[in-house]
Amino acid sequence: MPQTEPQLISGNANMSLAKAIARRMSVHRGMSVGLVDARIERFNDQEIFVEVFENVRGEDMYIIQPTSNPANDNLMELLIMTDALRRSSAARITAVIPYFGYARQDRRAKARTPISAKLVANLITRAGVDRVLTLDLHAAQIQGFFDIPVDNLYASPVFALDIEHHFKGHMNELMVVSPDVGGVARARELAKRINAPLAIVDKRREKVGEIAGMTVIGDVTGKKCLIVDDMCDTAGTLCKAAEVLMEAGATEVHSYITHGVMSGPAVERIRNSAMKSLVITDSIEQGDKAKEAPNIRIVPTAPMFAQAILNIWNGTSVSSLFETETLVPIYEGMYQRG
Repeated sequence: MPQTEPQLISGNANMSLAKAIARRMSVHRGMSVGLVDARIERFNDQEIFVEVFENVRGEDMYIIQPTSNPANDNLMELLIMTDALRRSSAARITAVIPYFGYARQDRRAKARTPISAKLVANLITRAGVDRVLTLDLHAAQIQGFFDIPVDNLYASPVFALDIEHHFKGHMNELMVVSPDVGGVARARELAKRINAPLAIVDKRREKVGEIAGMTVIGDVTGKKCLIVDDMCDTAGTLCKAAEVLMEAGATEVHSYITHGVMSGPAVERIRNSAMKSLVITDSIEQGDKAKEAPNIRIVPTAPMFAQAILNIWNGTSVSSLFETETLVPIYEGMYQRG
């Protein structure tokens, strides 16, 4: 057993998730686990300043900070907090990044373009982070951009629990749908967990950001369709896919998306869409508009992240959290099986 307790510190990106993780860890440890007292402020020119008020020498530190909108500010907060902890002689620093920004720039799609995900990985590593814990990376190969260990958790076991709970008695009517060809592996993984068939919405683009047409590959007639993806940005593709599925004979359309980026008109589009429900995680803190939308539901990730942090601290397996069975006791009371 390690000599020190795990210490949590949070930036401004998602303070409510950080507090929820601390509360869940308090339950697991049987003792109060709080966030390390610190201040993260901005000077008049928007420079970020960090001051840690507690002694962290020799401590096992976990920085909870998704690099969501505003991505650059939140990324700089993470880097500066890491530097502050490294210079304060923390023994180990783990960056808990529930949503990893810049993940969509994971390859050179055209000539003379950057691979920004690799650049961000280099920045995080050189700042002094020893390990990264994240959730549903946009592309799994981003783990290889880091020269330090990366634990990539999956939302699909939590989604499988949620689906079994909310569609009890109708499991044989479900059809998992990938909104594009690139997301088939992610959709297939969830389909296997809930023993459901798989369909694909094939989209064609004539210009960037404009969808020319969509085709459903698979028979969705009479099915409750579950669209599965890793992120929802402006929700244009998602809402269009829901319309196409309803026109193809689906009885209901629901969506399970890990990261609710929710840019611009996204919430309004979802409220007025053919989707009966959109389920997202709390990896990104949502505003009041999303929380009050009648067809948007947010599932917590704090129980999973708290257990993952404890497993890393104890030196035990994190991959055990990839299984739905492991998460049942962690999400006690939320979902009843059988």
